[in-house]
Amino acid sequence: MLGIRTFDPLTGGNMAYKALTHPLAAEKLAELADRLVANGPVAVYDPHGIVETALALLPVPIRVAGLYTHDSLQVGQSCAGMVMQPLVDLTQSEAASVWALDFSHAIMESRLSGLLPEGCALHTLASTRLPDSMLSVAHTYLDPLNFGTNLAFFRDTADFSTRLVSANYWARYGADNVRLWLRLFSQDGQVLHTWEQPVSHAGQAIILDSAEIRDRFGLPEFTGQLFIHAQGIAGHDVVKYALETRGRGDNANSLSVTHDANAWPAMRYANLPAPAEYEDVVLWLQNSHALPVASGSMSLNRMGHDRHVPFMRPLAPYETVAVHVQDILPDLKWPEQIEFRAGSYVVRPRYEITRRNRTRIAHLNVQRADLHTDPGIEKLDPRFFGRGYLLPFPVPDPARYRTLIQPAPMAESLRTMPVRVDCFNRDGRAGASHFMGCLPRDHAEVVDVSALTGTEGHAELVYDFRDGGEADGWLHALVRYEDRETGHEAETSFGSHIFNTVMTYRGEPQSYVGRPPGLSTRLFLTAATTEPFSFCTLIYPASASWNPMSDTSLYLHGANGSVIAQEKIAIPMSGSRTIWPHEVFGMQAIQRAGEGGYVLIRDTTCRLFGYHGRMIRREGRFSVDHMFGF
Repeated sequence: MLGIRTFDPLTGGNMAYKALTHPLAAEKLAELADRLVANGPVAVYDPHGIVETALALLPVPIRVAGLYTHDSLQVGQSCAGMVMQPLVDLTQSEAASVWALDFSHAIMESRLSGLLPEGCALHTLASTRLPDSMLSVAHTYLDPLNFGTNLAFFRDTADFSTRLVSANYWARYGADNVRLWLRLFSQDGQVLHTWEQPVSHAGQAIILDSAEIRDRFGLPEFTGQLFIHAQGIAGHDVVKYALETRGRGDNANSLSVTHDANAWPAMRYANLPAPAEYEDVVLWLQNSHALPVASGSMSLNRMGHDRHVPFMRPLAPYETVAVHVQDILPDLKWPEQIEFRAGSYVVRPRYEITRRNRTRIAHLNVQRADLHTDPGIEKLDPRFFGRGYLLPFPVPDPARYRTLIQPAPMAESLRTMPVRVDCFNRDGRAGASHFMGCLPRDHAEVVDVSALTGTEGHAELVYDFRDGGEADGWLHALVRYEDRETGHEAETSFGSHIFNTVMTYRGEPQSYVGRPPGLSTRLFLTAATTEPFSFCTLIYPASASWNPMSDTSLYLHGANGSVIAQEKIAIPMSGSRTIWPHEVFGMQAIQRAGEGGYVLIRDTTCRLFGYHGRMIRREGRFSVDHMFGF
């Protein structure tokens, strides 16, 4: 277990973690660790409370001769397995060197000039700093905007290619010189190539195509990960993207689109399905750090069961390994669920399901350790919040597609899930409702929503306490779609929110920008010039009564960010619409937008929720995952 805190929803991210795990910084940290080990015992001064992070990320252990603090209230407290000592006593240390955990050597040199034991060398974290040219906010090194980083599962082989797409959304916050620093790692964790890519125009499309990159740099086949560092950014420190996976050769029928990886590693993940009959489920383990992962450090278990089976193979730094779930848990079958205990070594991983000659890929979700049950959810005033937390998802034409939903626990402490499914047609008229029960953590229940509703539209998973149970506001589910004619399948997973209420509860309803209540929408959708064409299903979920109709604008942007065309649509409250950009705007406009063109979906009257995908209609190939906004 990598015993560090990386991200907390209340306090935000641990920026020291981001700063020290950047690939360039990790190289310098290894050199610093060698110097510290060579010098002998080390006295550590921790002015910012990051000692646990710094020690955990060292590739070699150092002998700590004492831990020092300037905070009088921390003196005598335990931290990182040591008792914190007052900084004034540093002069009495018998250490050979002092390591001050700050990124400014000059400041530490000035502060400690009269406190260093005789003959002690002073080391800081300054040697691990990125060059100033890579910083968005040069005067504050640990500013979150300096570490707008993320990882992507990236491959280009005879069987598959990948394509990452996004846009320069930082420009709307004032950024005028955005560029990407990119490093591609091979399957064994070696650096294949490092390069930079400018994204200088406001709204400019971002396209990272594995085949183009491989050809441009003369690279061999690869299955690995791409590290992305957005520089010169403003307003938003998260790198958001959609990742398309397309099959080649014998896998030509495969097509998937998944959401961006969560940039922070977590202890546990969920939404990993056990294999169904004739299926092979592969969990892609990708070490997100420059540190090796020891054998047995990660494991799988049936959701809700304590017996977890370790993965008995070490991982090299940045290595990618395909783990066949059936090899680890041979007795589990769909619809049983699996929990992945990742030990904070990997960011949100992907899983890949192969069934006969079709492959689909989806992502796991972070299972939160900080979240506990909230009795207040059961007592929410319906006058304020109506049906409360909703998880909306599309229900395509039941005559053609089967829609299955499986609720999933997404917090370590959650034991029960009291839920029901409410169905709506495209025009917002309520239909069938099905109470799934007060499900235990280890449940293996699935509802065929297409059989329940009988009509195209959408459905919403909601809390229902008629048989008791608990709630945490983090209600998640896996939704699986099957084409009855071709057998092609796709799946997605996401969580619930309170939608479109004027009253607020614990940060809900959320907006894509700004604080709640959430009354705005800004969603990104690709606009393909050829098949597989892009589409999205827009849903107007409402926890309580809101505007009868949405006032939604669709802006077609060219690859250079310019607006090519605009269209308006209206979605009834609790209704939905499927949007095909090439049909809404016409192929001539889509061709003008060019490769990388996209649609920005805006609404200032309500918050919509969307799912995007790609489809080749004549072949039945399709994909689906939730959209991202910015």
